[in-house]
Amino acid sequence: MPIELVPATSKSEAPPAAFLPVDAQLDLITKGAAEIIPPATASAPDALAARLEESRKTGIPLRIKAGFDPTAPDLHLGHTVLIRKLRHFQLLGHTVIFLIGDSTALIGDPTGKNVTRKPLSREEINCNAETYKEQIFKILDPNLTEVRYNSEWLDKLGFEGMIRLAAKFTISQMIEREDFHKRFKEEQPISVHEILYPMAQGYDSVMLKCDVELGGTDQKFNLMRGRDLQRDAGQKPQIVLMTPILEGLDGVQKMSKSLGNAIGIKEPAGEMYGKLMSINDELMWRYWTFLTDMPQSQIDAMHAEVDEGKLHPMQAKKNLAHAITADFHTTAEADAAAEGWATQFQQKGVAEDVREVTISLSSDGLNAPVVDGNPARQLRIAKLLQLSGLAASTGEATRKIAENAVSVNGEKFAGRQLTLRELGENPALRLGKKAVRVKWIA
Repeated sequence: MPIELVPATSKSEAPPAAFLPVDAQLDLITKGAAEIIPPATASAPDALAARLEESRKTGIPLRIKAGFDPTAPDLHLGHTVLIRKLRHFQLLGHTVIFLIGDSTALIGDPTGKNVTRKPLSREEINCNAETYKEQIFKILDPNLTEVRYNSEWLDKLGFEGMIRLAAKFTISQMIEREDFHKRFKEEQPISVHEILYPMAQGYDSVMLKCDVELGGTDQKFNLMRGRDLQRDAGQKPQIVLMTPILEGLDGVQKMSKSLGNAIGIKEPAGEMYGKLMSINDELMWRYWTFLTDMPQSQIDAMHAEVDEGKLHPMQAKKNLAHAITADFHTTAEADAAAEGWATQFQQKGVAEDVREVTISLSSDGLNAPVVDGNPARQLRIAKLLQLSGLAASTGEATRKIAENAVSVNGEKFAGRQLTLRELGENPALRLGKKAVRVKWIA
């Protein structure tokens, strides 16, 4: 059962009793956190817990920021990890700030890049920013969210202001940043404007008087500059809470539309639900942690039920797919998506909880030669049956195909190969009484 959360919206409306005990807040806030700075040590108290306790005593909500540069129009579930963490603070009664980096997007965050990014036009940025606002309110409460643009203060800095800001840092300090250091050693160009990015992000924290800033682990250098500048401005340095980079559907690489392993938050409910049902069990638990509002203690309890055989892992995955789909659509649409998915596999003659096997599309012998005039990717079904474990060898698989004992997606198969498009994202294979579902990896 989810914990009951009471929003605290202002000093006058938020008596200390409006906030849950610190331990209960930390159960939700820290789930999935990769690192929190400053960390709790034997000689230093937990800074985040202390800040939360101060908030409880005074009744003043903390100010929590996460910044997003509108560099592309659509968001996928990987982007929502930080938005979901904002929501956790929001559910607990704190003030969340969704910061649109319309000015920093002119630079382009150099994090993880080995080349200078091409700057976007102001028109592209404004257009993308409008789509962001539409999408984030599928997770955040629009009435309790402070949406800000860093052009409010960065565009007003002027030349003198930017010089004074830059004077607080050194070139050697900036070159300590991992991606800059790597490019410097490899004699790759580093443009001067890129060095301004972490300074500008840190200045955002000063102007918003942040108590906590959220970011991915790849943002650590930028996030720490906020602490530096707040300290310099006489403010209490913000707590930094970082989350890992979320893997995509393949369970290996970072979720990315360019890699084809992403789930867009604007995708139809049926497509979203089906993609979530395709992930492996290990990834399922990470998605429970990073993409839902369930406290970690409850996720751990559910995991224990699966380990003890009290809950089937397929049911846990169905619950996950339904919860996430309902978040971005409606409960009725999530119900329909679940029914559609179940019907799909019943029609294919494959049980919903059939064993899933992971097969690489680059496996030796799987791909048939490209035929002139037909560039579509063709896969050898006999080899696919062997790789899936349904046949001991391609010879056995070929004999079974000839005996009419093989079905692909519920239909008898008597040929030699099929295109990847004909097989689909999660093809169902049957040989005699044995069946599997295939999960492709690149």
